[in-house]
Amino acid sequence: MQHLIAPSILAADFANLQRDIELVNASEADWFHLDVMDGVFVPNISFGMPVIKAIAQHAKKPLDVHLMIVDPDRYIEEFKNLGADVLTVHYEACTHLHRTVQSIQTHGMKAGVALNPHTPVEGLKDIIEDVDLVCLMSVNPGFGGQKFIERTYDKVRALRKMIDDSTSCALIEIDGGVGPENWEKLVDAGANVLVAGSSTFRASDPHAAVRKMKGMQ
Repeated sequence: MQHLIAPSILAADFANLQRDIELVNASEADWFHLDVMDGVFVPNISFGMPVIKAIAQHAKKPLDVHLMIVDPDRYIEEFKNLGADVLTVHYEACTHLHRTVQSIQTHGMKAGVALNPHTPVEGLKDIIEDVDLVCLMSVNPGFGGQKFIERTYDKVRALRKMIDDSTSCALIEIDGGVGPENWEKLVDAGANVLVAGSSTFRASDPHAAVRKMKGMQ
């Protein structure tokens, strides 16, 4: 499959949010990536339900919601009602991960599991056939604009082998420090979805940046 680009709204201009949503709508990007942070699981607070509701009113592409929060099970139904198409929870935040994944899917969303940079992919072996997406954090979660962690390439290759050796159809998503200089290497390693925040919204030509990261120019 052609890899997907998911601009991270965390890097958008919140004083001109509708403008940046329309920018993504009009671009070759595939998803909106929405990072929800609670200031507990990660050392930052981003945005919550009212902002996502406003985004959903204007977005014409799927909403890929990434929960960087403790106790995500409490909010699964609410995020479904807000319009999430993909709901990703952190491996490190879920005591009963399989139950959480099942609940997300029961609510009609694709279920994703995110791994922090220090978490090995081997921990997903017993659940890989049940998830729709695995999000590998390629920076420490909490803030946009960080430097890409080079070890990520090895994790992508290991995860790709795990998926290919199973009956899983899970997509591999990379979140953090993705841009024109490394997107191709990530896709070659086996990534399917690239979260591109700063490299999209802070580019001199966001449309051209997205096209480049999709290999269209």
